[in-house]
Amino acid sequence: MFILHQQLQKDCFVVTELPLSLVLLMNDSQYPWTILVPRAEQAKEVIDLSTEQQQQLWCESAWLSRALQQQYHPDKLNIAALGNMVPQLHIHHIVRFKQDAAWPQPVWGKFPPVPYTESEANKQIDAIKTQLENVKEVI
Repeated sequence: MFILHQQLQKDCFVVTELPLSLVLLMNDSQYPWTILVPRAEQAKEVIDLSTEQQQQLWCESAWLSRALQQQYHPDKLNIAALGNMVPQLHIHHIVRFKQDAAWPQPVWGKFPPVPYTESEANKQIDAIKTQLENVKEVI
């Protein structure tokens, strides 16, 4: 049975479910930062997924990436799967702007998170969900 890692539960809001993955919003208002988490039990690495799941994950990553590009028009979209602190397979999709707090360095550990207000988190979640629906036909 799939269980979302407790650190991701603590640090994120659930945005929506895709066919394979959960889409999460990191509770750091400094960057539009989403995380794709395949609902696959015990998966730590992409190679822990079946071939079909791997293909689905990359499709969902592209789907989320297009949605984020259309919503935020970033200077760069950073995509990474590190897992050094959270072993559960998850892929960060971080919208970056030249004027953001950490540019051009990575966002990890640069500054303490600035949590969203409840209304701002809900606004971001709704916007991301809407864009995912808008680009769904492309995938």
